[in-house]
Amino acid sequence: MGRTVPTYRLHTESILNDWMDYRRALRERDREVFDELMFKARAHASAGSYTAHLDPVATMFLSILLELQKEVRDAKRGRREAGNLTNDEGGDLSLPCGLNEEEP
Repeated sequence: MGRTVPTYRLHTESILNDWMDYRRALRERDREVFDELMFKARAHASAGSYTAHLDPVATMFLSILLELQKEVRDAKRGRREAGNLTNDEGGDLSLPCGLNEEEP
């Protein structure tokens, strides 16, 4: 029988298991943050499956960065709506040319 290639999801879980010693060495409050980041990586496993040709770790980090950027954007919008952020502090929140928030 031929060998099967593990799915991105399985590969991600394997990588996370490899990081468990690192996780155990963290302080408790840092472990909670680590777990939140790993949840962010898992949240985009379906999209990561489409990039099977790329390094899974790079895809995991991109998923984490995507979620963190969404949090930063939402926080900036909240501050702007509250009147606590000027244009020069937060930069422009508009999307680059040709991009639309409604597009997948």
